[in-house]
Amino acid sequence: MVRSVGRWASGLGAVTVLVATGAWVLWPAGVDARLWDEVRPVIETRLVADSRGSGYEETVPGSRVRWFCRAEPLDLGEDGDGVVRAGVNTLCMEYGVRAGALVECGGFRYPQVLRLERAADGDYRVVSREEPPDGAGYAEWMEDHFSYFAESGTDDSMSSTALETAARAHFGLPADARVVAC
Repeated sequence: MVRSVGRWASGLGAVTVLVATGAWVLWPAGVDARLWDEVRPVIETRLVADSRGSGYEETVPGSRVRWFCRAEPLDLGEDGDGVVRAGVNTLCMEYGVRAGALVECGGFRYPQVLRLERAADGDYRVVSREEPPDGAGYAEWMEDHFSYFAESGTDDSMSSTALETAARAHFGLPADARVVAC
């Protein structure tokens, strides 16, 4: 009996350590979940707005193509002036619909730094957005804008599954509609 209680306690301790470690690995240190819930929709709306005009939709008039974006926090904090600095990994994909299929027309993924202020109505608004340069200067920009741990998080791949789900719903497609190239 004593042995089984000891094993049970050891097992419970091991599970507790694994759960705590998993939570730490999945959620970046220093990211306030409440604040992230407030600024994430604003950031993602801005990403969609800034993506317009940069893809297939501009080359084919009347096409039913739309951008879908998501952001994941790398670091997040408020300064003394009430400005929120959000270091994020972003994924934006351009989707359309053709013959009952979800059509993937393009996309991009890269880290960005956004600054947000609370507007008079209480909602946040983006006041600036920075992204790394292509090619030369990328590594230096990353070092200047992110901590080592946040920078290493930019290497994590972001899944497009949530964006595909949102695009299917937007276009009224079934949840299992196939994804094809543009």
